[in-house]
Order: sequence, then structure tokens, then C-alpha cells
Amino acid sequence: MAAVIDNAIHPAFEKLRSHRIDTLNLEVEEYRHKKTGARHLHLAADNDENVFFVALRTFPMDSTGVAHILEHTALCGSERYPVRDPFFMMIRRSLNTFMNAFTSSDWTAYPFASMNRKDFDNLLSVYLDCVFFSKLDPLDFAQEGHRLEFDKPEDPSTDLVYRGVVYNEMKGAMSSPTSQLWQNLSSHLFPTTTYHYNSGGEPDHIVDLSYDDLLQFYRHHYHPSNAIFATYGNIPAHEHHEKFEELALKRFDRLDIDLPVRDEKRMFAPVRVEQGYAVNEGEGTDNKTHIVVGWLLGHSFDLQENLEGQLLSAVLLENSASPLMRALETTDLGHAPSPMCGLEDSNREMTFVCGIEGSEPDKHKDLEALLESTLLKVVEEGVSQERLEAILHQLELHQREIAGDQFPYGLQLIMSAIAPMVHGGDPVELLDLEPVLATLREKIRDPQYVPDLIRRKLLENPHRVTLTLRPDEKLESRRQEAIREALARRKAELTDEEVRMIVDRARALEERQMHKDDDSILPKVDLSDVPLQMPEPEGRYDGDISATVYARGTNGLVYEQIVVPVPALTEEELLLVPYYTTLISEVGCGDLDYLQMQDRISAESGGIGAAFSAKGRIDDVQELSGYIIFNGKALARNRSELTRLLRDVYTSARFDEKERIREIIAQIRARREQAVTGSGHALAMGAASQGMSPGAWLSFRLGGLAGIRGTKQLDQALKDPEELAALCAKLSALHEKIRNQGREFLVIGEEEQLPAMVDDLKSCWRDASEAGVSGWKMEPVNYTTREAWLTSTQVNFCSRAYSTVAVDHPDAAALTVLGGFLRNGYLHRAIREKGGAYGGGAGQDSVNGTFRFFSYRDPRLEETLDDFDAALAWLQDNDHDYQELEESILGVIGQLDRPRSPAGAARHAFHNKLFGRTPEQRARFRERVLSVTLDDLKRVARTWLVPEKASTAVVTSPENRARAEKLGLAIQEL
Repeated sequence: MAAVIDNAIHPAFEKLRSHRIDTLNLEVEEYRHKKTGARHLHLAADNDENVFFVALRTFPMDSTGVAHILEHTALCGSERYPVRDPFFMMIRRSLNTFMNAFTSSDWTAYPFASMNRKDFDNLLSVYLDCVFFSKLDPLDFAQEGHRLEFDKPEDPSTDLVYRGVVYNEMKGAMSSPTSQLWQNLSSHLFPTTTYHYNSGGEPDHIVDLSYDDLLQFYRHHYHPSNAIFATYGNIPAHEHHEKFEELALKRFDRLDIDLPVRDEKRMFAPVRVEQGYAVNEGEGTDNKTHIVVGWLLGHSFDLQENLEGQLLSAVLLENSASPLMRALETTDLGHAPSPMCGLEDSNREMTFVCGIEGSEPDKHKDLEALLESTLLKVVEEGVSQERLEAILHQLELHQREIAGDQFPYGLQLIMSAIAPMVHGGDPVELLDLEPVLATLREKIRDPQYVPDLIRRKLLENPHRVTLTLRPDEKLESRRQEAIREALARRKAELTDEEVRMIVDRARALEERQMHKDDDSILPKVDLSDVPLQMPEPEGRYDGDISATVYARGTNGLVYEQIVVPVPALTEEELLLVPYYTTLISEVGCGDLDYLQMQDRISAESGGIGAAFSAKGRIDDVQELSGYIIFNGKALARNRSELTRLLRDVYTSARFDEKERIREIIAQIRARREQAVTGSGHALAMGAASQGMSPGAWLSFRLGGLAGIRGTKQLDQALKDPEELAALCAKLSALHEKIRNQGREFLVIGEEEQLPAMVDDLKSCWRDASEAGVSGWKMEPVNYTTREAWLTSTQVNFCSRAYSTVAVDHPDAAALTVLGGFLRNGYLHRAIREKGGAYGGGAGQDSVNGTFRFFSYRDPRLEETLDDFDAALAWLQDNDHDYQELEESILGVIGQLDRPRSPAGAARHAFHNKLFGRTPEQRARFRERVLSVTLDDLKRVARTWLVPEKASTAVVTSPENRARAEKLGLAIQEL
């Protein structure tokens, strides 16, 4: 694959340089707009998925969330597109593979990606207009940012309340102790610069932001002279320049924008801080304290400093064999290492953080002593050459790997280049690591190099903060009381004129939300632009060893999987599977203990792991099949080592290191508990659909709310040595069952690597058995549920679910299209715009045969559940435009055709076939999607989405217990 190089230059731009990066298969081109000084970084690559990204440097000096609220409001209408919501309207009218906007600590960005050139140009015209010619309607600021409203907007006798999308989003985000930990630590590490403040906004400060503040911030920051453009893909740079110039840049002159981000003033002595975070009243505060230590390091955009920071972090924290991680995992000062551990290099100056969670407030000095003694020991003993080589090997592997399964690959590259562009560094250097890796290889030959780094950057660095974040059962009630009192005072002081203005604005906002805009002014793609069936990678099968082989352009990496059918398991064994798959790469193996195995994995691979995958049949969700998958990746030169590594783990993993297993279970518990505030909508949907199929039940019990509760109970039980010994014995027995199954293999690499990889498999697995047959069966599952799960959260997550059909049922396509139709036509307006939730929607899950409604970071409860039902009534009681249907079909096709990395596409094709999702079945489903009618939507809703048969689940706070009980929801304590 060669990058597309086009030497034409648009007259409005000057080319600054061009740089070839062979390891990434691309040409980096840098340009400057002559008139405004706007910069453009173009990554020319032979890839149809073109990416656009424009960033503005935004350095807020308060926590009102001005940059974040502006990011939302800028997308609510512009000069050329004066409709209320062009961003969400374009999501529906597009074949985009990615559309979003981000607010970072010191920049705001508007990225999108598409594989369709017409679609790319459509989105570009809307994005450029929204960013540089935004309308910024005061009512959009009230909707997206914050507003004062009466609880019943038309009734001034009801209480005053705060509403707004970003206000509720940040209430949800800041419910997480991890978010509070980072924000509090940053505020003390950076006492004088923009990083002191919460760029997303603190809910208590968001309400202080005025509309005039927003306008002023926009006029100062949103100008091409303050803009950085970046693009990736096979559209030549000069074609982008033509659009940039025509649609925006020609209307601007250069502006001197004074936005300095200074270096932080250095502290000359470490600081200790203690702060509280909210936990539910009555849940207890023992072992719930977080303690972290953070150091301020050098410039992130200085390549040498950056890579030394990465080297330092990897030496100390990469895995359980790393000295600092080992100390944090094995100490009895806390339950688990903090999720904050590591290097943060997105700000102008980097921070290095480590610490523990599950501790007590008085342990902070003990933690400091542990960290200091561990670092001193590394300085005295040094780090082995083998360990340092393994770390550089990981850096090289990370540099070479073509990602893009979750996030467009081109956007990932742009995101890694944007920080140096914002801060004055060289983006090319951070993309092209080869030269500096060679320099580092030379430097690590000096045995004093790494000890000197530790001494200079950590031990002798006084700019250090120790933050103790302790649980406080009264904090949330004090906060809510303060808000209630402030609003009551505010209401008492309102004049008649102010009351009328609040009521009038609420009415005007509702009218604006209900008004149907003329969306014909927005560009669109239609079904005639939808490509034919996207080609899937074809694999070859080697029957000698049951191996499926895919030749893919993987840029010098190889991927391998051992695929094992799930054996007959008891329910107890089944519930152990998630722990087994996490532990398998964390424990000892054969003669090696877990520390030696961590070193081996780091030196020989890019990581190994295991996963459990189960799906219903394409025609019956009650008939489940499942596999345990052992997987790994490596640089091609380590292909033989990868094959042996996976074989050894599969055949010889040991579950006798009891303390190690107890530590990992504690870490699993910590990670799962932290997931609730970020993934509450998915957890609520899992709880609502638990009774609709064995697959849905499994998801709920293994990874859902029941799984989180089970992990807490298991972690508690393992304090008893007998329980721990029993768990280890059960895991060993489970491993024995799994390793005695038949198996097959998946191999992915570049064509020239594949014959040798298959030969390695054959020599390594001489006793290879045939592809195995699963002895696992699950009984059908069919019941309804109504539950409220209580946890520490300032917002709610609501879901309602219906039992529907499997993917090959003729109605599955219409139900899939219906999800987007309800979201676009009713739920987005009702739940987000009017209700103030950060998000809401609906969708069909054909793997488990369920249709689920959901809301995300939602201030409401019963009103949202009513909106789910009202959406179904809206569908049946109204005539709908064909265009609304077409937009929903486009959304489904966009998801079906979402591009993946070369290796990801091969994995996806293989596992689809494994579960009966053949290319023929997928083509059949696609054809059904394209032929869905409006009548089909009404018919499948009448047939399957009958409110009396619905299941309901919400994730909410203990304050809402009475409301949940009134709704007939059974209370579940998380």
C-alpha cells in the first residue's frame, strides 16, 4: 500500500514540508493558509476512509464549562444552515463512519470520517459553517448549557430547578470518583494555568456562565488564525484546500490571537491535599479512600522528554512485573492500584501519577514511603537490559499497529499529532518514532540512564502532590441542600417581570424544540449512494490443523487465536468464566511464576488475552453456542514465540498463586464499580432484557449489574483463606475442562508470513485434535422484570425492553431500522432536548432477540419511561415522511459497513461465520433493511413492542427509592 501523493498546491496555501513515514505507509504534508495563518496537517494515505478534523485552541480560565457548552451550541445552527440542529440532522442524512466533537483541556475539535466522497463533502460544508459562522441562538445556549426553569415550566408556584444538557452530562461525569480524582489532582498540580480548571465544567460553576460570556469566548477563539486543520486519507490536500478556502477561509483576515499557555510555576516543596467525594448514606466508608501521588514533568511536545516519560512509565508500571505496579498490587495499604496510574501527555506539561484505591485517609504517608523506597530500590539495582528492550519492543509494536476497530485509524493518528501542534511542537516527530527509538536503544545501554531519569524526574522533583480523596456520606445531601436553598432564595427574590421571563423562555424553548425545520437546505446522501454489499475478507482453510488463514496488510504484525468450544459447564462454572478469561494472562505458567510470565509476554508479544463469546442461532435466540478464545499479537519477527506463548498459556496456566488471584479479583471489582457512571445506560438495558434469552441472561449475570454485585461479594469472600483456596481449585478444574476440548485456529498476517505461521502451528501442536464440539447447553430463558438498581449517581439511566426476534427472522431488519426512526423522530427531542438528558434512543439487539429503549445521564425517571411509551404511540398515530425512513435505513447501513482495521475485518468475518452469520445471511439482512417500508415499522411495533409485555430497569440514586417503588420497581442494591 502506498500513500497517495499529489504535488498540486492551491494558491491560497503554502506548503511547509513533506515527510514520508514508511512504518505508517503515509506521507505527512504540512501547509499554512497565507492570509489567516491557519495550519493544515495532511496525512496522505491509500485509504478510502477520509477523516476531517479542525481544532481551535481553547484555554478556559474558570470551570463554567464555556468551551464545552460552546462545542455543543456551535453545532445548533449556522449562517448557511439556519436549522435548529444541523449536527444531529446530518448524522441521520449521512453515511459517516464517525461524527462527533470533543472538548479537551486546551483545545476543542470537530472531527468526522466517511468512505463516501459525496458524503464527505456534505459533512465538510456543514462542519465548516457551524464552526466559523455559528448562529449561537440564546435558546440553544439555554437547552445545551443551562437554564433556570420552574419544575413545571408553566407553573411559577413550583420549585426553581436547573436544566441543561451539559449541566446533566457533567453531573453524570463528575459522579465518578475517578473523574473527581483527576480534576482535583490537576487543580493542585497546575495552580495557575488553564489545567487548574475543569474544561468540561463543574455543575456548580456551569450555572454561573452567561450567554454573553459564551459569545465573547466564541469571538476570541473561533477564528482561522487560531485553527488547526488535519485530514487523512486518499483525497489530495489541494482538493481540501479548495473547499476550506471557498467555504470559510476567504472571508477572514489574519488576527493576532493572544492565547499563551505558559509553563506552570514550579513548586519547591511537595503538597498534601485531602478532599471528599460522595458515597450513599448508610453504605459505610471503610476501605473506600483513593490516594494518588502526581508529579509534574517536562514538555509533552518535546519528543525526547515525551519518550523518556513513556519509558519511565513503562519501566515502573507496564505490568505486574514492573516494580511500582508490583508494589501497588501487593501492598496492604489498599485494595488495588489506582486507575489513574501512568503518564498523561496530552497537556503542555506531562504528569506522572500512581496510587491506590480501597484505602483509608491516614495511609497517605505510608503510601509516600512505599513509593519512595520502591523508586530508590530501582535506582540502586537498575533495570535489566532485557526489560528495557522489551519496553522498546512495545513502543515499536504500538507504532506499527494499524488500529481502527473502535475509532477511525486516521483520526487516531491525527489525535496523536494534535497536542504538539497546539503546544508548539513538531507533529511529524511524534508520528515518526523510528529515529528516536534508535536513539533510545543507544541510551539504554548505559546502566545509569534509567536510574538517572527516576532520580531527576521523580525522587528529586519537588513539584509533587499527594491527594487523598476520602468518602463522605453527607457530602451529597449537603450539596443538594445548598442548591435547594440557593434556588429557594433566588425564587424569593424574583420580580414579577423575571417570573414572566422564565415562563416565557421555557415556552419559547419548547416551541423551538417542537418546530419542524425545513431540512431541505442541508445536503444529504440517499439510498442511491449506498454501495453494493461491502466485500468481506476471504480466508483459506488448512484442514491438517483446523486453521483458517487470512492474508491482510497488517504492517508487519501477526495475529493468532485458539478457538475452543465451551465445554459442558455447571452454572457455578459458567459464572467463573469472566474471572478465568481475565486471569489466564495474569498468572504463572508451567515453571514460570506470574512475574516471569509478565516479562515473557512483554518481550515476545504485543499482549495476549482470552475472551468468552456466546450468541444465539440466527433463527433462534434461545439456542446458544459459545467459545473461549485465546488471542495474541506480535511483530512478525516474533511469530514463532507468539505461537509457543499461546500454546503454553493454553496448556499450562497455573491457578495456584493464591495472593495473585486475590489481587486481580480486587482489581476487577474496582474496574467494574467504576464502570457504572460511564456505562449506566448499557447496564440498565442489560438488566431490562435479562429475561428474554439465555444470551441476555448471561450478559446480565457475567458482565452486567448482577455481575458487578457478584464481583463485590466474591472479593469480600476471598478475605477468608479457605474461600480463596476453593476458588483457585475451581479455576484449575475449569481450565482442565477447557484445555481438553478440541480447538481450531485463526491466523492473520501478511501473505509472506502465513506459510511459516501455519508450519509453526503444526510443529507446536503435534497432538492437535480436531475442531471441537461444544457440550454446553443452556435452558431457554423467558421472563419479564421490573428493577431499580441503586448506586451513587447524580443522574439516572432508564431502560425499557421487549422480547423480539433473531437476526434471520424477516422482522429483524424492520426492528433494526425502527430504533433509529424512533430516536430521530421522537426520542432525541423528548429525552435530550426537552428532558435535558445527555442522550437517549432505542435499538434492536438481534443477537439476544431484544428491543431496548434507553436514556443516558438523565435528570428524569418516570417522565422518561412515559416518553418510551409515547414514542410508540407517536409512531402509530402519525403519518410519516419517507425521508425519515430513508435516514434510518442509511444509519443502519452505515453501521453494517463500518470499516475495520485489516486484522479486525478478518477477525470479524471469521467469528461471524463461526456463529452462522455467513456472507449470504448478511447479504439477506442487508437487502431486507434496504426494502423496509413505513408500514413495516408500524406493523413490527404493533406485533412485538406491546407495552404490557415490557420489562423495565433503571440505575438511580438511593434518594429515588420511593419514586422507584411507586413505579412498581423491585429495589436492588448494587
